[in-house]
Amino acid sequence: MLAVALAIVAPIHWYLWKRLVKDTTRTRRARRVGTALVVLLALSIPATQALSRVLPYSWQALVAWPGFLWLALMFYLLVTLAILEIPRLALVLWRRRSRSTAAGSEDSTENRNAGLASHEVADKSDVPGNSTVGRSAGNSAQASGKTAVATIEPAAPADERFDAGRRLLLGRSLAATAGVLSASTVGVGVFQAMAAPDLKRVPIQLPKLPASMNGFRIALVSDIHLGPLLGRGHTERIVRMINSVDADLVAIVGDLVDGSVAQLGAAAEPLQDLRARHGSFFVTGNHEYFSDYQEWVDEVNSLGVRVLRNERVDVQGLDLAGVNDLNGTAVGDGPDFGKALDGRDAARPVVLLAHQPVQAHEAARHGVDLQLSGHTHGGQMVPFNLLVGLQQPVVAGLGNVDGTQVYVTRGAGFWGPPVRFGAPPDISVIELNGA
Repeated sequence: MLAVALAIVAPIHWYLWKRLVKDTTRTRRARRVGTALVVLLALSIPATQALSRVLPYSWQALVAWPGFLWLALMFYLLVTLAILEIPRLALVLWRRRSRSTAAGSEDSTENRNAGLASHEVADKSDVPGNSTVGRSAGNSAQASGKTAVATIEPAAPADERFDAGRRLLLGRSLAATAGVLSASTVGVGVFQAMAAPDLKRVPIQLPKLPASMNGFRIALVSDIHLGPLLGRGHTERIVRMINSVDADLVAIVGDLVDGSVAQLGAAAEPLQDLRARHGSFFVTGNHEYFSDYQEWVDEVNSLGVRVLRNERVDVQGLDLAGVNDLNGTAVGDGPDFGKALDGRDAARPVVLLAHQPVQAHEAARHGVDLQLSGHTHGGQMVPFNLLVGLQQPVVAGLGNVDGTQVYVTRGAGFWGPPVRFGAPPDISVIELNGA
């Protein structure tokens, strides 16, 4: 894993060094200092991963903050500098065109001047009396023992019009632009990540919904990601926000934690204060399988939040089902749609809790009316949302997969860098209505 991280980090930092150090420094000393700084920053990324596994849990935040912040800044510097390659290339092409035009003009001028000079000498040789001048000049040259040779000074190179000083100015200007834009983006992203989640109201129609359930509200939250940077206070704020909407049901669709029960049990404890008329439910996400998932299943159940493990329950004529995350397959705890959905009354609406939107393809084959998911973080940091869209059929909001409605919350926390740019956290209140 460390080797993979270095294989990715090394070429990125080489590019950053070229644009932020090599192109912006004039002296060897400045370049050496800049090079050393880039090397240290590059090493901080794998070091953060390694130290997080060996340091006591209470100390992990000390290395997580600087390491993950640089990771986010590195990403946006890379993106910004890559975009700035376009005006850089345009300037280079303009310079070459100007050089070519200037060289052509100089050649034309020199040829014209040479022609005029030859014509003038020829004219003078035909004028009576000029032979005396010529003989005097010749005698003078012979007297000195030297031969007179006409010389033409070479024209100044066109490159001097765009000399090293101007290249340095261009490099520094583009580096400063990238630095300001990237630092501003990360600053806004940190603010969004640490701020209270947006409370979104989302009306969704379910044609099979009983008339008695019109207006039924599900408070949906995902990707809380309790860990070194998000602790008990984060959970308490989420619980307060959910309780404030007086929902009929609470659904937590995975990725609650990034650590063990011993490390994060106290941080998750406020979940026992969740209030909803028909209870609170949970399904596993991929991050539960990075820790002891069975420990967390037991812990969440003990907090009064029912874990749906490939099963369904009846809620006033609506089937609420939940399946395990796909990552559980590796440890014999994967999703089982047949177990959760087979044998039900097809006339009843079914709402499925599944961590990853991509699970909707299988859900559609089992006639699911609505799937509620998380996992994507809405991309967390634009333009990562474009990459997430290559893997998941819905990145955020309401979509349709093979005839099944899929709603994806952006999640209430973050993973990795404490940055969310263009994808603020949210808690969604799903309001169900019949056709």
